[in-house]
Amino acid sequence: MAQAFAQGAKPAPGAPHTVDQAVNLNPAYALSKVESWVVGFQKLLPNIAVAIVVLALICLAGWLVNRGFRRWARRRNRDNLGEVLGSFLQWIIILFGVLVALTIVIPSLNPADLLAGLGVGSVAIGFAFKDILQNWLAGLLLLIRQPFHVGDQIVVNGYEGTVDWIETRATIITTYDRRRVIIPNADVYSNAVTVNTAHTVRRSQYDIGIGYGDRIDHAREAILSALAETPGVEADPQAEVLVSDLAASWVTLRARWWTNSKRTDVVHTQAAALERIKAALDAAGIDMPFETQVHLFHDQTEETDGMRGRQREGWPKRPQGEQPRPARLADRSDQGRIAEGRSPAA
Repeated sequence: MAQAFAQGAKPAPGAPHTVDQAVNLNPAYALSKVESWVVGFQKLLPNIAVAIVVLALICLAGWLVNRGFRRWARRRNRDNLGEVLGSFLQWIIILFGVLVALTIVIPSLNPADLLAGLGVGSVAIGFAFKDILQNWLAGLLLLIRQPFHVGDQIVVNGYEGTVDWIETRATIITTYDRRRVIIPNADVYSNAVTVNTAHTVRRSQYDIGIGYGDRIDHAREAILSALAETPGVEADPQAEVLVSDLAASWVTLRARWWTNSKRTDVVHTQAAALERIKAALDAAGIDMPFETQVHLFHDQTEETDGMRGRQREGWPKRPQGEQPRPARLADRSDQGRIAEGRSPAA
């Protein structure tokens, strides 16, 4: 009975068929199945050996392509692009090698069907890893188009610093106070980026106030002489001083000069330039006035305050007739009448 059931025969009606009887397989049948698997594996051994050799050769080819692409990029000072794109090409070649190896081991496998299945699955993978793929593509575009390079000083999303590296997911910068900021490549690619070191030199400016009684040409000459003696200020383009505003207490002169575009050069040169400009203006007797403010205080309390129809409510004096007197000048009798709500005596 157990042998017939193991071979797929239906048990006779009314015959007992417990779990023990269902699990009780014929050992000969199990051994035959294992033997068939071993024989099949032995038949596939040559295919497996060939597939391993082919896969190893293709992986070697991918490594050589990666290395060659990195060497090509290094000669063009694009190490970052060589690392990212070289690794990508290597993995594409390895994936191709895996498909070839599977085809060799399983001749009935159709690579076209497998690729079609991967195409359907790639939609789900794309949704699941949308942010990762978006950052990877943005990083690849940044490396190809090169709006900035490694070592440039940039400003993006409120962060300013030096670009250390552009990897597959993010752009890494170091701020001027030595903090590392990791910005997703998609944000870098889709937002405005200021590249402070895109050019060799960079212009700085500062507004300086002089008195209205001082001559502008004398002040301009003193400022230009101070800038010419400041280390770090470029001689070409030349520095200049322009009148930018006629303020309430001073004439505003805008000094503009050029320095190396590196942040440290900009900051230190500006500090030295302002120190020399202050000394030069003092030596030339040019006034640098403080801000002047005038406050007028007057008594707005009059003897008619509180009397409807008589109080001026802050309006100007009457064009004619008797003017209201300040309450402090009114005599005691007038103050008593005002307290009672009556008009003061004439």
